[in-house]
Amino acid sequence: MGVYVAMAIIAYFIGSISFGVILTKKFAGFDVRDKGSKGAGMTNVLRTAGKRLALITLVCDILKGVVAILIAMLLAWIFVDSVEVVTLNYIAGFFAILGHTFPIFFRFKGGKGVATAIGIMLLLNWQIGLICVVFGVTLMAITRMVSVGSILSAILYPVLTLMLGEGLIAFLGSLMIGLLVVFNHRQNIQRLRNGTENKLGQKVK
Repeated sequence: MGVYVAMAIIAYFIGSISFGVILTKKFAGFDVRDKGSKGAGMTNVLRTAGKRLALITLVCDILKGVVAILIAMLLAWIFVDSVEVVTLNYIAGFFAILGHTFPIFFRFKGGKGVATAIGIMLLLNWQIGLICVVFGVTLMAITRMVSVGSILSAILYPVLTLMLGEGLIAFLGSLMIGLLVVFNHRQNIQRLRNGTENKLGQKVK
């Protein structure tokens, strides 16, 4: 139990490193959460600070998920007789996204966790991760709405995990991650229902 708790804490702190906030403060002279959609993720960085900082933010946020899972794998190897590796991996993934969403270092106001989830999915099962990424990017290209691709990819993730027989723990873990990402898009869902969701290249309403 102690290893699981330690992993949750480590992953949460990793997720709490809000690169969107750090980069915009240092290189753009403002806190990205004060502009645009008020989010700390790549999309709002793109709208308010440009492509270069957005790309760096995307890569760094993906790496947060990758690092969290790599640490989980390392701990599973060290404590091979006392932990279940799949459970530890999904604990790491979930809490990394939770930290990204509610970062302790940045007043608990972060992003939606999509990029961090990409890193987690690709490392846990690259085939499932790749399908979700391609599916999401395709929807974004068609609708010009990042939220549509993100939400539906988050829903697809546990569905694929179940269909491909990854096991009950993996399904429950992917379901928790998917639900967290969808929950983080609750305001986007409301705007989609109202027909007021922002599109790429459009000023934030």
